[in-house]
Amino acid sequence: MNASPETLPSALAVVDQRAAAKTNPETVTAIMLLLATVLLIFGSKLISPALGSWEQVLTILTLGSFLLVAAFGQGLVILTGGLDLSVPGTFMLGGVLSAAWIGSGDVHLWFFLPTILLLGGVVGAANGLGVVLLKVPPFIMTMGMSIIVGSIALGYTGGSTLGAAPTLLKALMKGDTLGVPNIVLLILVFSIAGWLLQSRTHFGRNLYAVGCSPAAARIAGIPITRTLVLVYALSGIASAFAGALLTGYSNGATLRMGDAYLLPTVAAVILGGASILGGSGSFINTLCGVLFLSTVESVIAATGLDQGWRLIISGTIIVLAILIQQAQASGARPGLSRLFKRSSGQPKS
Repeated sequence: MNASPETLPSALAVVDQRAAAKTNPETVTAIMLLLATVLLIFGSKLISPALGSWEQVLTILTLGSFLLVAAFGQGLVILTGGLDLSVPGTFMLGGVLSAAWIGSGDVHLWFFLPTILLLGGVVGAANGLGVVLLKVPPFIMTMGMSIIVGSIALGYTGGSTLGAAPTLLKALMKGDTLGVPNIVLLILVFSIAGWLLQSRTHFGRNLYAVGCSPAAARIAGIPITRTLVLVYALSGIASAFAGALLTGYSNGATLRMGDAYLLPTVAAVILGGASILGGSGSFINTLCGVLFLSTVESVIAATGLDQGWRLIISGTIIVLAILIQQAQASGARPGLSRLFKRSSGQPKS
């Protein structure tokens, strides 16, 4: 029986959805990153017999946890078409205040730790207000904020480390629960929460809409100002939390502890397939990007190469990822153009 003209569009829509599900670029990217990570872990045995073990995997997860938390906030900002360069300053703020205010005695931990995260959120919200209300470009606003926060921290500490790592944070980073390392549980819980927020909430869907077209999102009734301020605030909270975690792992804090995490947070998001222009991205893919970058860092550390190689590799990955995105986009445009012409009844050129 022939399909009627009314049922044909719906049938085509179902076919297109099934085809898209089979060839979802984000799924392909995630699988490729995971395969590359696994191959790199096993291939690292060629460098040193000590590599490729469970201890190395645990090290990768531990080092990747700080990057994952900070990259979560960075990914939300990039999703809206922005960029958060205040990550180093807010990261350092969370670490330094955790050591100075809480210390090894866990003094008033349940009061001071939320306060520290709240301060990170205030820094992020200030970024958002500057971007939305003052119309300052995101990279300038956030870079300036990072310098301000770093200068305040320098004046507060006098250039020296105050206090020590809170005991609870050390247990979180180095302990275990029922034989399972706490860091594994932390990554699992944080990843589920981040995925749910970005992909399964009304707020997360608003971020995609704002990143695709702020004008269209405003017409649709999405509160642009509130959404962007909240996004930058979440990024600030995430960076401050990552700094606190690193303090627990390293048993101390320094004024430059966040500098090495700015470029990798961007690299992890872009490597995961997110567009630097906003409107696309997946937290699961960001997680895969974090695992890959942390594995690369682990291998570099095993070879004894200088820390500068991490920045070189991160920068190279960002450039290559953007070039690949541009090539894919330019390759897709002719096909889309022909599709639109056919659907509108126009003759092929």
